[in-house]
Amino acid sequence: MTTTTEMVLIIIGCAIVTWLPRVIPFIFVRAIKLPDIVLRWLHYIPVCILSALVIESLLDTSGTIVSIKWPIFFTFVPTLFIALWTKSLSITVLAGIVIMALVRYFF
Repeated sequence: MTTTTEMVLIIIGCAIVTWLPRVIPFIFVRAIKLPDIVLRWLHYIPVCILSALVIESLLDTSGTIVSIKWPIFFTFVPTLFIALWTKSLSITVLAGIVIMALVRYFF
């Protein structure tokens, strides 16, 4: 059994190990002028990551046939429209949470 101090040190260590790989690239890139083509390419990275997460969440691949997870689909569609309409991350996240809660409550 570990003590509280050991647990706190483990949590701090995990936080550092998680944080460093995310910060180190920004430290190095800050001093370098990147070419325009690289900057244009980097603008697509968040969209690619978000798309991969959304598609992975929408599809059920546990069986032999790939199918749509309908409760998530019924949450995704109005949330997508809200995101396109408001262009606000916080409003989109809050709307998605509320819509998912309603979908789960009623279905």
